[in-house]
Amino acid sequence: MINVAIDGPAGAGKSTISRRAAAALGYIYIDTGALYRTVGVHALRLGVDTQDPDAVAACLTDDLQVELRFVNGEQRMFLGGEDVSEAIRTPEASLAASAVSAVPAVRAYLFDLQKQLAHDNNCIMDGRDIGTVVLPDAQVKIFLTASPEARAERRYKELCEKGMDVKYEDVLADMIQRDYNDSHRAIAPLKPADDAITVDTSNIGLEESVALVIRTIKDKLEN
Repeated sequence: MINVAIDGPAGAGKSTISRRAAAALGYIYIDTGALYRTVGVHALRLGVDTQDPDAVAACLTDDLQVELRFVNGEQRMFLGGEDVSEAIRTPEASLAASAVSAVPAVRAYLFDLQKQLAHDNNCIMDGRDIGTVVLPDAQVKIFLTASPEARAERRYKELCEKGMDVKYEDVLADMIQRDYNDSHRAIAPLKPADDAITVDTSNIGLEESVALVIRTIKDKLEN
């Protein structure tokens, strides 16, 4: 199987770009951030302090059901049978995801699921530690990034289009805080794999970014 690992900070466009690149290449797209967001939403719904590793670990009970399903070719996330694909995209879910992803028990809980999906499919998998931890033997590793300001502007527009009442300054602050959390956590911190190709999309649009990633994947596989 061909595995492509795409890592990078929050708001770099990993999900959108990876999804479109996967469709163009005939691969499946696996958004691992959605898995952590789902666990984060689960913890928030239980009233758990996501900054308390022991409390978060305690909510990973045997009856917890986190499922990634493909519905009409689109990845959807389910929590206990409920489709939470929209609920996991709020700013609160984003920060919760950053917090719970630093908990070793959560990473262990989701690790096997991610590995199995990659084993069974030609895929593009994106996240924070795919190339460094989850798929260290992936044939292609990309570190997709952009400036905090560019990423915050994109996320702000995305949330506004969904009808959410947010301020750009708050989105930028959340972005910077998540960058810090992700890059300073003790377990699998955000960083490029040694053999990753860095792709910076700060000054290019979506179409150009998708084309650049597809070209990068093809060039790597051919050489």
